[in-house]
Parts: sequence; structure tokens; C-alpha cells
Amino acid sequence: MPSFNYKVRDTKGELITGIIQGASEEAVAAELFSKGYIPVEIRQERAPKGISLLDIFSTVSPEDLIVFSRQLATLIKAGVPFLRSLQTLEEQTESKKLKNIIREILIEVEKGESFSSALSKFPKVFSQLYVSMIRVGEEAGVLDDMLDRLASLLEHEAATKARIKAALRYPIIVLVSLTAAFFFLTAFVVPRFAGLYGAARVQLPFPTRALIFMNKALREYYMLIGGGIAGVFLLFKLYIRTPSGRWNWDRLKLKLPIMGPIIEKSMMSRFARIFATLYRSGVPMLHSLDVVSGTLENVLIARAVNVIKEAVREGKGLAEPMGKTGVFPPIVVQMVAVGEETGALDEMLTKISEYYDLEVEYAIRNLSTTLEPVLLVALAGAILFLALGIFLPIWDMISALKR
Repeated sequence: MPSFNYKVRDTKGELITGIIQGASEEAVAAELFSKGYIPVEIRQERAPKGISLLDIFSTVSPEDLIVFSRQLATLIKAGVPFLRSLQTLEEQTESKKLKNIIREILIEVEKGESFSSALSKFPKVFSQLYVSMIRVGEEAGVLDDMLDRLASLLEHEAATKARIKAALRYPIIVLVSLTAAFFFLTAFVVPRFAGLYGAARVQLPFPTRALIFMNKALREYYMLIGGGIAGVFLLFKLYIRTPSGRWNWDRLKLKLPIMGPIIEKSMMSRFARIFATLYRSGVPMLHSLDVVSGTLENVLIARAVNVIKEAVREGKGLAEPMGKTGVFPPIVVQMVAVGEETGALDEMLTKISEYYDLEVEYAIRNLSTTLEPVLLVALAGAILFLALGIFLPIWDMISALKR
């Protein structure tokens, strides 16, 4: 028997909501009338759809989440009832994954759950930051404002990642093409020359012997080599899931010659922007630091934030423990100290984020220029190695024939 969500008014005019089972809407209405209630709304409860294989592998993109946040904020500002707003978004969204999630959220809200509580049941889609800000928005009655701020944060994150991907696209294409060409020549070109060199019985130079050895290894031990590469990759993934492995990997990323400074500046910008948004939104300081720590993608910086949180719990300020961690640059510590003294912490954090955004943008613009010499050296070295390996024996044979 299907279940129905109902809204009724009693003899005193008070609104009552609940769930009841019945054969149809008419049967439910008749039963409610018999109990002395006046039905206001009766709607059959939505049954969650089964999960398909496509749903398991599909994801909700940042763009989908941005559109969802913006549209929901607009509908709420326009005075559309909240449940009706969710129903509208469920109908309009193009992402099947997000459509199913909105349907599940709608069911939970209809049962009396808060919006933030319903969102928290989908942690892979709605982060701790998202849920915390929605909860504050519900409590303060400014849910539309919080949704707008979340959309701005998500847009900023998406734009930064898109710029980094665009800057790395050219170097990645060059490296992949170079690797593919190297393996193609080693697998198909070198064997033809190897037969020629073997018939001539000349002393082969080191580059040629190395190419022949690689060709033989690829032909005879390709399964072992492929399994070894896969095993190393799997062990690496398992290692970085351990606390010590994640710590060492995140520390290494910050020390990389070219990408390290960009990663560090991006993390500083993210820390400052998220912290400023939470603080401005009225989220308590300790909870703000807890949320910021959970949203940072670097364990070193996240643990430094936890150290600051414990110091704040003991009654200390932000700047002093921040400086002692050794993770935050002096400019961040100084600006936070000024923000605490002047009572404009959120403004100073915003300025920190804007400063590092400019630094990241400048570094990304120059990333291709910085990587070009490295790529040229690698490309020239690979071509020189292949050329020497293939043509040196030919020159030796020609010299031997002239004698």
C-alpha cells in the first residue's frame, strides 16, 4: 500500500504534517476527514529509484553543483516555497546523478528533516563546508545568501583548477607524444636495424645496445613489465592512503621545483577564502577552523590549522599559533594579526585570498614558459639518444667498408 505525505489543519487551525498509508488520495482524505482534520495537501510519497550501473560511475561535476546552488538561491529569493523549489530543480537538472540526489533530499525534507541534514547524507557530493554553511543559513534565515556564497566559492575553485589544467595541457601532450614515439621506434624500427647490425658483426655502441635491450625486454617481458608498473602504482596508492604516506606525499608536492609554489599559493588562497566566508557568515571560530581543516587537500596545512584550532580553544589568538606552525608565510601571519587587532579579520582574510589569487594567476601564466626549456631539453635528449643508437653503427659500417 502506498504512503502519502499530508498537511492538515485541526479544529484550532494549527497545521499538522505527517505520513499515512492508503489506497488512494481520496481514501486518505476520507480517513483524515473522519478524524476531524481538514486536508490542505495530500501527495503520494516518492519511492527512491533503484541504482543503475550508470549511476554508480556517474558523478556530479562542480559545474552542476554551482548551477544547483545558484538556481535554488534564485528560487528562494523569488518567494517560491522550498519544497516546490526542489521539485523544480529535480525536473530541470540535466545530471541524472544530481537528479536522483535531489529526489532523495526532497523525500527527506518532506519527512521533516532539515535541508542541511538531508545534504549530509551525500558527503561525496556535498562537502562538510557546504553542509555547515547551509546549516548556518537555515538557522539564521539567510539560506539564499549562503547558497550564493557557496556558488561563488565553487566558481572560484573551478576557475583556478581550469587555469591550471589549461596551463599543463601543452606539457602533458608533449610528454605523452614523446613517450609514444619512443616506444614506437623501440618496438618497430629498432628490430629492423638490429638484424642489419647483427649480420654486419660490428661492435655496437652503447646507445644501440641499450635500444636493442629495451626492444628485447618489451617483446619478451611485456607482461612482467606491465604488471610491475601496475604493482608499483598500486603500492604507491596504498602508501599515500596511510597517515605517514599522505604526509610525505603532501610534503613532497609542496617542495616540487615548479608546481610546488603554485600548490602552496593555491592552498593559502583556499584557506583564506573559505575561512573568511565562514567567519563572515557567522559560523563560530572553532567550527570554522574545523571545517577549513577538512576542506584543505594538503595534510601539512590541515594539521597546522588543527594546531591553531587547539590554541584558539585555549583562549589564544590566531596569529601567534599560526606563526609557530612554520607553514604559513609571514605575510599571512601579519595580515591576520592586523585583522584581529582591528576587528576586520574577514576583510584581511579576503585580501590574503585576493593577493594569492593574483600570485597563482601570474605563476600559471608563466608555467608554460617555465616548462618549455625543460621540455626542449628532454625532447632533444630523447631524439639525440635515438639518433645515435640508430645511425652510429651505420657510420661505423661505412668507415669499415672504406678501409
